Amino acid sequence: MDAEAQESFQQFVAARSSALLKTAVLLTGGDRHAAEDLLQNALIRTAERWQRIDEPEAYVRRVLYRQQISRWRLKWPRREVPVAELPEAGHAPDASGAAEQRLLLRTALSKLTARQRTVLVLRYFEDLPEADVARQLGCSVGTVRSTTHRSLARLRTLAPELTAPDGAAPRPSRDFSPVEVRP
Repeated sequence: MDAEAQESFQQFVAARSSALLKTAVLLTGGDRHAAEDLLQNALIRTAERWQRIDEPEAYVRRVLYRQQISRWRLKWPRREVPVAELPEAGHAPDASGAAEQRLLLRTALSKLTARQRTVLVLRYFEDLPEADVARQLGCSVGTVRSTTHRSLARLRTLAPELTAPDGAAPRPSRDFSPVEVRP
């Protein structure tokens, strides 16, 4: 890669890495370390082809999705074992309702399968139509619909607090809440 291409790649990474990391965190179910690895691998693949890419962000996102698909298809997922208490525990929790809701949603998302989580992220966080999600994941539109339906039902079971008392779904903030839970 020549100096000019390297400079443009570095500018792209500086400008878009936080947004791409949010997507990667959602795809990995809230596992920030796995998300950083996922994004790093996607950026490495992008850097290798940088001069031939017309739309870099779309390319990186596609690589993220494809790598996540490969992760969930592994027969033996290589994951770290979560522990009950984080070593950094001890900070005062944020008492705001929005932060609580985001944490609740993140926890519920992490309990979904990788496929369910990926479908929900693509449909609601990335706001892609069902046909585009199906094309990205290499499956039928019917599979996307049924997976979305089952995933939302599972989210309602895991986190009934996300559904408003009148049955209407609360409007999540676009800060980190990718899923609009519908009744």
